Amino acid sequence: MTRSDTPTTGEESTHREYILGVRIIEERLPDESDSRYRFEAPDHEGITFDDPALAELYADVYFDVNGFEEAGTGERGVPPEVIQAGRDTLAAYFLTQSGTDVNWVASFYGKKPNQIDRYVSWVRERAAEVREGARERGME
Repeated sequence: MTRSDTPTTGEESTHREYILGVRIIEERLPDESDSRYRFEAPDHEGITFDDPALAELYADVYFDVNGFEEAGTGERGVPPEVIQAGRDTLAAYFLTQSGTDVNWVASFYGKKPNQIDRYVSWVRERAAEVREGARERGME
């Protein structure tokens, strides 16, 4: 489960489309058998993941905090919106970073992996509520 900021060229299709111009694009590279998944949002520097589940989790974190921008946070920085959102959102964000997994995040927090999984489920639930609320208000 890695993430990359390296742009790619190849065939593209929409993997998942959200509200407010947020989407995940699947990129199929001509010389590789695996796809990559690019998260895109207005006013957000695109970021690419090797795993579609990580790209979707990143989108859920994005909606959970009503958007954030990573540009300017540095190599290992965390956007202030993510930090301010709380432990569960930060745990979910950590899972989208290279070199981390549920065991690393659990160790960081002094929790068991199943608690981290619960944190992630809460973030996903809130993100879904945000998207549904926006749709109900006519925001597509």
